[in-house]
Amino acid sequence: MQNKNLGIILTLLSIIIIILLFFFKAQFQDTFGIHSTEACPHDPSTGELCPYEKLVDILPYFYSSITFLVIIGLIGIYLLFFLDKEKEVIKEYQERITKRLEDVKKKELKEDKFNFLMGALNEYEQKVIKAVREQDGITQATLRIRTDLSKTKLSFILADLEKKGLISKQIKGNTNQIFLKRQI
Repeated sequence: MQNKNLGIILTLLSIIIIILLFFFKAQFQDTFGIHSTEACPHDPSTGELCPYEKLVDILPYFYSSITFLVIIGLIGIYLLFFLDKEKEVIKEYQERITKRLEDVKKKELKEDKFNFLMGALNEYEQKVIKAVREQDGITQATLRIRTDLSKTKLSFILADLEKKGLISKQIKGNTNQIFLKRQI
């Protein structure tokens, strides 16, 4: 809100000063009798300066002042209309980036937990947990093929993992479906 107020002040102030400068230029021309359609009114024999020369001496300052004030006015317009929108866009990008970083952090935390869990398991248990994690609800028959374990060995490993509270079995027809108890 403060930028909007500053933008309004700068814009209005520059417009007012530009109008005043044009008014003073017109007054200067009237005072010295300078009109664009008339010839030079001064008498060169008296030695006085031509009013057009006086005007030419002042014009660079006049135009540079106008240019400066136009720039100030444009800055005011920028502050009035565009700066707040840029801040909103920047804030939106910051929120997106923050959300992505949080998601990445959660994913890395899950991976760290999984790696920590895998360090506590033997080689066969690791194979089974990885296969179940990749395909939750995998049947015991498919799991046997994917892990390349015998039926007996797989049954013992599944029983051990179930005792540890890592997996759960659900009977589906003649086969068991294996699920992770917690998302790892």
